[in-house]
Amino acid sequence: MSANPITDLIANLQVLMGQVPEIVQPLLVAVAGAIPFVDEGAVGMGVIAGVHPLVAFIANVVGSSLAVTFAVLLGSRIREAIVARRNRVSVPSGDVDAATPSSPPEESKGKKRLRAWLHRFGLPGASLLAPLAVPFALTALFFVGTGASKGWVILWQVVAIVVWTAVVAVSATLALAVLGG
Repeated sequence: MSANPITDLIANLQVLMGQVPEIVQPLLVAVAGAIPFVDEGAVGMGVIAGVHPLVAFIANVVGSSLAVTFAVLLGSRIREAIVARRNRVSVPSGDVDAATPSSPPEESKGKKRLRAWLHRFGLPGASLLAPLAVPFALTALFFVGTGASKGWVILWQVVAIVVWTAVVAVSATLALAVLGG
């Protein structure tokens, strides 16, 4: 065991990835990139594990983009169903209490932050900033839930995925060079 646990971790990760067929390695990065809370970290792990940075970048962008697209399409369908249901519900005559809407549940800190970013920076800015607080797929669900256009949400989330994946891939590549991995 060497004196530096980080270099040991990197070496062990590279040995582990080396046991996987080379053609499967990008698929592992893509699958990991599709998992919320792992998404952009997957490209860094892939690079550190020995996957070529460009291959890891492309795999991560594809995996994260597919997850976001699925989340947007699913979230949009759910929102449409809720809105349609609200529009169909009729209030019985004479039942005044039924006509009084209940107060909405308290929003979490993350939702409040995302709503403020969406209001302040618009969809493009919020899409680029949101990964600092919430994974891409959850951010996309939130944006669609607020009524943002599916197409615009997907476009700006993919732009943000490309930007953040590039930042992480370059950072991991530089860290690997500095650590001598």
